[in-house]
Amino acid sequence: MEILNPEAWKSPIGYSNGIKVPLNGHTVFIAGQVGWNADQIFESEELLPQFEMALRNVLTVLEKAGGQPHHICRMTAYCCDKPQYLLVRRELGAVWRKLMGKHFPAMSMIFVSDLLDHPGKIELEATAVIPEH
Repeated sequence: MEILNPEAWKSPIGYSNGIKVPLNGHTVFIAGQVGWNADQIFESEELLPQFEMALRNVLTVLEKAGGQPHHICRMTAYCCDKPQYLLVRRELGAVWRKLMGKHFPAMSMIFVSDLLDHPGKIELEATAVIPEH
């Protein structure tokens, strides 16, 4: 996997502009995961704990495919509380580093009016490439 951040551009914070992946291995598409537990129950209505659970859910699906966090090459976040996101952005970064380390895939953050699963505040979907062994 090659990180694509053009040298002449200012460095992105918390994501990469692009990822180049060789075409050997398995591509894993992970559906949008919200911040509920394995029983589909939200344990919190707050953005930060929901983000952590949603990211853990993404990683659980990836693990089922035999992957690890560094195999994620693309992630999209859908959030319906921009003011809260901006307030807890630093704490979200700490959760990210705890679960993902210093791996920053190509990412998009999209603010939406609502999510299907109430009281969901954030939904994460991802694409990963797991190399052949």
